[in-house]
Amino acid sequence: MTALLLIDIQLGLQEFDYYGGERNNPEAEANSGKILAAFRERKLPIFHVQHCSVNSESPLHPDKPGNHFHPSVQPKAGEPIFQKTVNSAFIGTDLESQLKAQNISDLVIVGLTTEHCVSTSTRMAANLGFTVTLISDATAAFNKVGVNGENYSAELTHNIELANLKDEFATIQDTQTLLRELG
Repeated sequence: MTALLLIDIQLGLQEFDYYGGERNNPEAEANSGKILAAFRERKLPIFHVQHCSVNSESPLHPDKPGNHFHPSVQPKAGEPIFQKTVNSAFIGTDLESQLKAQNISDLVIVGLTTEHCVSTSTRMAANLGFTVTLISDATAAFNKVGVNGENYSAELTHNIELANLKDEFATIQDTQTLLRELG
């Protein structure tokens, strides 16, 4: 059985100044919402992950409005929410046991950010034996400054992370391909 895993699609990840100033895929949240609607329509399992930062300055700290889910992916009653404080959705949560209890073998992953929690959770899911499909245009990255001060664009960061995950950890698809396959 296939489930949708929505990772950290929260208001605080709109705060570009806090995270570096540049983000790619401005439609990531809208695309995630389309996928969420398709899973709801087909009554497929849905799991939400919420990052609750322990850093009081972070927009994702539980006391900040940025901790709230983005309007396009608001959880509905009965859709489990897993709160975490680290990059992996599987550390400090019972996500793995909940998935296995429902005989879920395949995960479709969307969320923020590609280079942090999405990548870590995708790698762990694959290592735990799940078959993962990662949706390239329903994820997004921020620009990064390298060890020698060079600036790597958000698009480059995103594409390199997808290349690192491709084949070994996940199949990479876009929203339209997934929606077409879901029928």
